[in-house]
Amino acid sequence: MTHLPQLITDLGLILAVAGITTLLFKKIRQPTVLGYILAGLLVGPYVSLLPTVADAEGIQVWSEIGVIFLLFSLGLEFSFKKLVAVGGSASITAITEIVIMIFVGFVTGQLLGWTTMDSIFLGALLSMSSTTIILRAFDELGVKSKKYATLVFGILIVEDLVAILLLVLLSTIAVSQQFAGAELGMQLLKLIFFLILWFLAGIFFIPTFLKRTRKLMSDENMLIVSIGLCLLMVILAVTVGFSAALGAFIMGSILAETTQAERIEHLIKPVKDLFAAVFFVSVGMMINPQVLVDYAVPVLVVTLITIVGKMISTTIGAIVSGQPLKHSVQAGMSLAQIGEFSFIIASLGISLKVTSNFLYPIAVAASAVTTFTTPYFIQKSESLYRLLERTLPTRWVNGLSRYSSGTQQLSASSDWKLLLRAYALNIVIHTVLAIGIIVLSQRYLYPFVTTRIADSPLDKIITVALTLIAMVPPIWTIAVRRIEREAYAHLWLNRKLNRGPLIMLELVRIAVAVVLVGFLLDRYFSTPVVIIVALAVTTLVVVLFSRKLQQFYDRVERRFLGNLNAREAQKRRPEIAPWDAHLAEFEVPAESPLIGNTLQELSLREQYGINIGLIERGNITILTPDRYERLYPGDKVSVIGTDEQLTKVKGLFEESINGRNEEEAAKNEIMLLNITLQSDTSLIGQSIRSTGIREHAKALIVGIERNGNRMLNPDSTAVLEEGDTLWIAGNKKRIKDFLKAQKLPAKKSTPD
Repeated sequence: MTHLPQLITDLGLILAVAGITTLLFKKIRQPTVLGYILAGLLVGPYVSLLPTVADAEGIQVWSEIGVIFLLFSLGLEFSFKKLVAVGGSASITAITEIVIMIFVGFVTGQLLGWTTMDSIFLGALLSMSSTTIILRAFDELGVKSKKYATLVFGILIVEDLVAILLLVLLSTIAVSQQFAGAELGMQLLKLIFFLILWFLAGIFFIPTFLKRTRKLMSDENMLIVSIGLCLLMVILAVTVGFSAALGAFIMGSILAETTQAERIEHLIKPVKDLFAAVFFVSVGMMINPQVLVDYAVPVLVVTLITIVGKMISTTIGAIVSGQPLKHSVQAGMSLAQIGEFSFIIASLGISLKVTSNFLYPIAVAASAVTTFTTPYFIQKSESLYRLLERTLPTRWVNGLSRYSSGTQQLSASSDWKLLLRAYALNIVIHTVLAIGIIVLSQRYLYPFVTTRIADSPLDKIITVALTLIAMVPPIWTIAVRRIEREAYAHLWLNRKLNRGPLIMLELVRIAVAVVLVGFLLDRYFSTPVVIIVALAVTTLVVVLFSRKLQQFYDRVERRFLGNLNAREAQKRRPEIAPWDAHLAEFEVPAESPLIGNTLQELSLREQYGINIGLIERGNITILTPDRYERLYPGDKVSVIGTDEQLTKVKGLFEESINGRNEEEAAKNEIMLLNITLQSDTSLIGQSIRSTGIREHAKALIVGIERNGNRMLNPDSTAVLEEGDTLWIAGNKKRIKDFLKAQKLPAKKSTPD
């Protein structure tokens, strides 16, 4: 008998049980994540109702792969440019909420008598909300087009990025078993360094590679290449001391900037769904029901802290960031849960053996409860706002309104602000590139040269010379390259007082370049040599290579920016955010009654008070379409209006999809029925056309069986005879009504 590996048996078991539980949860309209967790509980070691998974270690490996694909998929949806697009409001709100919840979670853990590590991890996992649950709830409740939804999505993006940072920092704390500020600071600097380096290198090379191989990339090849890039970055991240999840997220966010992002996301989805299912099942396998009973009070406390704490902290953060009270309350009510990233953080504590066994099931139990309460809170968010508006003193409400309006109008950027931002970005990026070259040189180039050249001083000189050649572009860019020339010239000519600070700014740039050259030389030579050569090299670069380096750098910058902006160049969207008006996108369904009508005929502005700012039709983008523009199936229409206006017009665009209930579907059901003509029927002796069956029953006679012979699709002039068996295709109800009028028996059938 052929031996079947235990891992395959276990995988079959967990997927079969997961399939049944998720179908059940779909039926009762609950998140499938909870179905996976229930499946894990049923096949886990603590419940004996079903066979138990035997190879737990093998399943754990599969779950780690699931985390990698979850983070890779999340990175594909993330995009660094999205983080910039969400603006300061979402960032301030998210950071405020995260800081407050980490503090509240830590204090709660301490009050419950937990260890310091348990308390730290509790605070971290309480600070993360669930993207999956919120998106599902927003879809079902039809609030995705409302303005506060944009704020919530922005907060979720920032939370995802902070979660990646937390994974790194928690790993450092867990290893050192203490909160070492200097060590955490170094880890954070190291993380920022590698993030910038990976992002710059990835954006420069990967989109170019995908463009040049586009004609060769079938779906199969694209899937293999994407997964290969993901796993290569995972290996690189682990090699330099970070988690596999971070590497997967980084590669996903790099690919998110390419023109193939949507295609890759579509291809990866089935793979991600499979491994994510295994991950969430493994989450359920770690839950001990007895622990939940023993820790019922902590579960209740953590759940209440999650709901109340996240509501209040998010609302406070949104108000501080300048959001109106209404949107702040709605965002706070929407984010009152914990989700997927919290499971990953909790599993990190278990894998590092620094948290207690009870923390994981408590987190999962709190997540399950808050999952059920989230839709209810979203529905009641506006009612709570109305209550607060009536309850709070009028001067408070008016003061918050003035603060929100004033904050949203602060948009002007001075020349100094533009210049300082550009210079800071320039110095940070190219300093990272220069340090990266130095590190690679010391780790790989110097050993390579040393093994081939016996003379010790000579191998150092060759290594430094080759490294300096590679460092010339970033050193020149830091010290010399002109940035924001218009703002610089305006400041220089406008006031003489500006010239001193501008000169100091240039000296700072040169000093940074000299320090970087000195940093390289210090690896190999004594201090006097370092100082002399650093100054000489920097001067040489500035004087001799300026023009050629300008041309070289312009080419590099054009390629980088072209790759970075390629995806957005395909579809430019107008941006507008006056008061409560905002932009929402709707798609015209294939069977929509809007199809073929001009915008003038639809009168959307007159009936709903909205404007259409853009229509996307395949690769065609129509900005501010005129009144004679028609709508076609698949058009993506960007509509400008308030929450109330967009909610009303949303039903018009989705009418043909959501308006067809089961009763209407039944009216349009097509069936095949047969009848045998008896002597008393009025149809005998009539032609098919004269029976009027097409007009009255909207049906067709598609076959006649007569004396054992069959006629398929008979001519309309064919005359019906006694004993004929007619095969009729059409709407069930209409055919039955027609037959009833003719006093004919009918039965549902299918042809032989």
